Amino acid sequence: MSDLEIKCEVCQSLLDEEDMFCANCGTEAPKQAEPGDAGGDSARVAKHNFECSGCGASMSYDARAEALQCPFCGSVDMVEQGDAKILAPKRVVPFKLGRDEAETAMRQWLGRGFWRPGDLAKQAAVEKTSAVYVPYWVFQATTHTHWTADTNRTPPGARGDWFPLSGEHHGSYSGLLIGASGALTARETSEICPFDMAAGAAPEEVDLQSVTVEQFSMPRKYARPLARQGLEEAETTACAEAYVPGKARNVHVNVRIGKMSSEPVLLPVWIMAYRFRDTVYRFLVNGQTGQATGGAPLSWTKILVAAVIAIVVLLALLLVCSGVLGGAMGRGTEGPNTPAVQIAAAGPRRTQSCAAGPRRTQSAGVSGAQPGAAWLAQPRSGDSQ
Repeated sequence: MSDLEIKCEVCQSLLDEEDMFCANCGTEAPKQAEPGDAGGDSARVAKHNFECSGCGASMSYDARAEALQCPFCGSVDMVEQGDAKILAPKRVVPFKLGRDEAETAMRQWLGRGFWRPGDLAKQAAVEKTSAVYVPYWVFQATTHTHWTADTNRTPPGARGDWFPLSGEHHGSYSGLLIGASGALTARETSEICPFDMAAGAAPEEVDLQSVTVEQFSMPRKYARPLARQGLEEAETTACAEAYVPGKARNVHVNVRIGKMSSEPVLLPVWIMAYRFRDTVYRFLVNGQTGQATGGAPLSWTKILVAAVIAIVVLLALLLVCSGVLGGAMGRGTEGPNTPAVQIAAAGPRRTQSCAAGPRRTQSAGVSGAQPGAAWLAQPRSGDSQ
């Protein structure tokens, strides 16, 4: 569906199709009929609505399905809301993984981190597992990009280490997902991607009454800049990989986005809370592919051992460097000037013990304009002039 904007009938402010009211003056948004859609209404009436007092998440689900506990933060302080008109999803991707498969994916993920406790996967106690349909915006767009970059593969005869390149690129993207959850972070909603959007079904074909459904908290107008940023990052990667040989640096893109469209969808996510050593962590599993992410504790024992090893290695390197430097300095004092200095320092003592006086001193090997030689040439007190 194209992102066609409409105007408020009173103040002429731009509205998205899902806006129920004008954000500027509060006037009810005009209804828009789509081709093939008699009602043209993008909203639906949600029953059994609750708002979490802990994290502020708004959701709707059948209270008979499970206890009134927020799947996002675990709070039981849920405020019941009346029936509400909410944004209706265009597609719903159903769950493919069951509860047991989600917990297996969680334990496999917990056992892969080196800095985590070694017994984390076995000792983590799952306290709650909830199947939640999380809202997303899915974007499609075409791009026309002018790009510049530097490559380390220089032509024959070039004097520099880098060579500039530039060009154009045309791209087409679909399935760019932007999380619209009010309880999950942007990092969490992105790390459980991707989803197979081809498996999406019409909302009436999926049971949304007996499972938790989070309502859209991010309007399309706020998701659109994030989608543009994602497209620019994708174009930067595409241009560097397709056109820049060797290593690339200073890759800059000027992207013109066209035919951008988006639609609201609901995607399946298993949200779990597990306890490890008196601390509760949140964990997410993609209900379609098993992609997982979440919070996990760190093993401070491993961190301490690594820090001690690093300090020992650093001290060893310092000792080696100081030994090498000391040896170099010792060898430096035995250079060409060392004998002259020693002879000059020994000059007075040898002069006092020598009966020949200045002539004998000159034969000691000290010559030139050295201070020691000049001093030795002076007659001693008591000598005859």
